Amino acid sequence: MTDEIRLLALSAALGFAHIMAASTSGLAQRGGLTWAAGNRESEGEVTGAAARLKRASANFFETFPLFAALVLAAAVSGRQGGAAAWGAQLYFWARLLYLPIYGFGIPWIRTLVWGVAMVGIGFVFAGLFGWAGPGAP
Repeated sequence: MTDEIRLLALSAALGFAHIMAASTSGLAQRGGLTWAAGNRESEGEVTGAAARLKRASANFFETFPLFAALVLAAAVSGRQGGAAAWGAQLYFWARLLYLPIYGFGIPWIRTLVWGVAMVGIGFVFAGLFGWAGPGAP
């Protein structure tokens, strides 16, 4: 298993963590297990950390499909390593940091970490088209 595929799998697990954080954090505000077991005719608004975790989850799932597609394209085309590996590392570690940073409501750092994840996606894309990566001749 290449590093990029391993990081893709870890990112999928991180997606699960996003789902669980967003759903469990707002459960009490929405009415607890009675609301969760019901038909959920209304989504039930959440505030504070629960709302931030909900937005963090939505943000993750906006970027993850693009990351996954590029990593899989790099794997299929034999373009692993170099920039693609750098990019996968940047994406995963930045997205791992993003969840608690957003949950705790740290605005400027959150934006910086999001930017690092986007650079990671850019590196995977560039690696797919032949860029060897930082420091490569």
